[in-house]
Amino acid sequence: MRSLKSLRICEKGHRYYKSSDCPTCPVCAQEEKPTEGFMAGLSAPAQRALAGAGINTLQQLAKKSEAHVLALHGMGPASIPKLRKVLADAGLTFAAKESQPIKKVHR
Repeated sequence: MRSLKSLRICEKGHRYYKSSDCPTCPVCAQEEKPTEGFMAGLSAPAQRALAGAGINTLQQLAKKSEAHVLALHGMGPASIPKLRKVLADAGLTFAAKESQPIKKVHR
């Protein structure tokens, strides 16, 4: 069964069609996609997950455990090796243990 796509217009005036109820404008998402930095190699959902959790720098990322980051809504297991590498390239690692309990974060 095929879902019908509906025309949508974002706050910036971009016109696009979507069949899901996802409010993200693909044109805005592409414009906001980082071209450098540690988030550049991540998927859009993974980027939004980190930004939504207030993780915008490698130093902030290094204070979190892998389990905490993986528990973020939108973060998939394919992103963890990429994040491990960018941390290692900067001489950092994920925290061994989270100081606060891990809870699923939905955005």
